[in-house]
Amino acid sequence: MTCLPEQPEFVNTSEQLVWQTLRDTLPPGALLLANRRVTDRTKDHEADLVVALPGYGVAVLEVKGWGVEHDGRTWTIERHKKRVPIDPVAQARDARYALRDYVGRDPRWGSRPTLRWAHLVVLPRRTLPADFALPDCPRWMVVDGEQLPSIAEHLTDVLREQINGHAVPDTGDVALLEEVLAGRPLPMRDLLDEAAEREDRADRLTQQQAVILDAITLLTRVEVRGGAGSGKTWLAVEQARRLTRAGKRVALTCYSRGLSAFLERRCASLPHNERPAYVGTFHGLGLRWGAPPGDDDDPEYWEHRLPTQMVDLARALPPGQRFDAVVVDEAQDFADAWWTPLLAGLREEETGGVYVFSDEGQQVFSRYGRVPLALVPIVLDTNLRNTRPIAESFKSLTPLRMRISPVDGPPVRFVACTIEDVLSTADDEVDRLLERWRPQDVALLT
Repeated sequence: MTCLPEQPEFVNTSEQLVWQTLRDTLPPGALLLANRRVTDRTKDHEADLVVALPGYGVAVLEVKGWGVEHDGRTWTIERHKKRVPIDPVAQARDARYALRDYVGRDPRWGSRPTLRWAHLVVLPRRTLPADFALPDCPRWMVVDGEQLPSIAEHLTDVLREQINGHAVPDTGDVALLEEVLAGRPLPMRDLLDEAAEREDRADRLTQQQAVILDAITLLTRVEVRGGAGSGKTWLAVEQARRLTRAGKRVALTCYSRGLSAFLERRCASLPHNERPAYVGTFHGLGLRWGAPPGDDDDPEYWEHRLPTQMVDLARALPPGQRFDAVVVDEAQDFADAWWTPLLAGLREEETGGVYVFSDEGQQVFSRYGRVPLALVPIVLDTNLRNTRPIAESFKSLTPLRMRISPVDGPPVRFVACTIEDVLSTADDEVDRLLERWRPQDVALLT
């Protein structure tokens, strides 16, 4: 059974309740779509839920929650202590025909016949009498709270009896229906706009995690753990910004030069009074303190000699050059010996702020260092920065079980090739991507 999106966002708990029930009870091969919108020349339509069942048909569901009534003439719902007229039957019916016509006009549907469609109203918070009936809404067209546990079975019954000469979908029809309702490929400009919108949505979701920093305001020794895409780096920058704004002298540091450059760009955009005193690599901090530079091809210098020198340099720092707090991003890249100079650079080594952001699933450099402090652990368990298809594709590669991003995106495409052809195949795929994307939008990971 396929859910699109896998973790949709709903405007009320009633829609979520119905979606969860369908997700748990629909048979294999079914398709469950949430919040599906379609626009025609008359108006915008939205189907709360769409269920496609191979062997039966397609059902469009309009869900209404608390406070729904029908006085014999009009549907109403309570909003702000007032009765407001609504028409859930018309909403479901209009969305049904708008979606059916959209599918039928899509070139990919071709000469396939029109499928069997139905529309229903779901009232999960109400119990309707058995004799309820309206001219445009017989009792079987409404699913109430008592029927909700068996809604999947009810939909199959309704569609089975929908004898209107239209075709019953097979699994191929349902798969194509999923593809058609996802839309047709966009030109490059629309692709870029859509990608920017997904990034903005991910940024908003990440910013909502700032509540975690509110919760640790009184704590000075904290480790925030999270997998790739959980928003750790955003939180690290935000924590450094907050501490600096509060008058603290802060170091925001990491191991890799690439991440350091990103942190520097982010902090450069902050107001002057919110920029940390130091933003850069751990080793760059040693050079700032006066250590002699070394060669890039001398690992002994970077791994051991420089960190050892940094301990003495840190202990000799005047009070004005020490830090009230250090914020370390991607701390899993740090070796054990690197923490000693960092702590020695604090004004108060025993009580100064130490905020660590780490992901043991991304131990690229195999140092396996451990912070020599008792830290309060905070866990980020949702992949917010990657779209749902990307997060789904790579979730098996991380040891931390994470919830999947609610941000939808294009499907992931796997390209099969032999080991000998990996480089040439990757080159071909990059060239293909560059036909529709800008170079700065494509990343090649090895």
